[in-house]
Parts: sequence; C-alpha cells; structure tokens
Amino acid sequence: MSVFAQSNYQKFKKLSSPKKWWVILHPFKAKKALLISKDVNKVSDSIRKSNLLDGDHSGGHVDAFRHAYWMARLKEEIGASAARSLGKAHEKENYLMYKKRKLEEGIVPDEISSEMDLFNNDVGLSLTTKGNKTPRKGLIYRVINAVLEGKMKVIKKDKKGNFLTCKGDIINPKSLKGKWKNTKCLVSSNAKKN
Repeated sequence: MSVFAQSNYQKFKKLSSPKKWWVILHPFKAKKALLISKDVNKVSDSIRKSNLLDGDHSGGHVDAFRHAYWMARLKEEIGASAARSLGKAHEKENYLMYKKRKLEEGIVPDEISSEMDLFNNDVGLSLTTKGNKTPRKGLIYRVINAVLEGKMKVIKKDKKGNFLTCKGDIINPKSLKGKWKNTKCLVSSNAKKN
C-alpha cells in the first residue's frame, strides 16, 4: 500500500459514520470535497478576523457565512445533490457529537444550530451553479452580502454574546447543557443585537 493510500485510509478511519457513508457513495468527489472544506475553513478564519461580519463563528455571521460558502463552492465542483447530502451528513455527525458531548466550534451542538446550518446550506446552494466557477473574491462577497442582507439565519444573541429566547430573554447557559432541544431562537442574519 502506498504512503498516499495509507494517509487517506487513516483520514477515512477518523470520519464519523455519516461522513464515511458519504465518501463510500461519492468516492470520486470526496477528495475535491476535502480540499474545498479545508479552503473554506481558512477563508472563514480570515473573515472572522476581519470587520466584514460580526466575528461570531458559533451561531453568528461567520458561522452562517462558512456554511453558505462551503455549499456554494461544493455545488460548483461536485453538484448540488452531492453537496447537500454532505451537508446533511455533517449535521448527522453533529448530532452524534452532541450524544458524545463533543464540541464543535467550542460548544456542544444542538438542534437549533443544526437547523441554522441546514438553512444556510440551502442559501449557499442557491448562490452558484455547477461547472460555473465564480471568481473566489466575487463569491466571498456574494455570500457576505447575503448574510448582511438578512438572507440567512443566525442564533439570537445580545451584544455580550448571551443566547436569547425569541422573546429576548437571556438563556442561562446551565439550562443549555446536555440538551439537544432548547429555547434558543433563529433570526434573520440582519437582525439587530440588543
């Protein structure tokens, strides 16, 4: 077995079962998806450090951007169906992480975060077409504009970063621990923070 094959096998072994199934069903698209995913994370980290969005990578603008940009890039390279199914596999992985109390972006995943991600994935899929390569900067700004125009969803928070209910009440962080379903609220990505 070559070093390259061993390296890929080690990466495959570390995947969650939903992502392993995706790779098995899409073997020729998996490498492209991996490279795109790595690039999307780099771009998202850069956006987080800029003042283009709110800097919130866990339920905020940067989180919304990351999912939409990921899907837009994937759709261009591997098509909408494969991209959407990879997004769903990622959310199934998040549920498994929740059950094992593992962190994603510093917090244990929950149902509202998954709903947000799936919504923003669909927005991202609407921003490109397969085979039509949008210049990277142009696509980045297209996604940023969609966030700022309120076309995406974020989790409602105050200016201090506290999660809020739909009525605007602060949610006690202890009440969120270990709960898939909770009282967090999805709002338009252009909603003002209190």
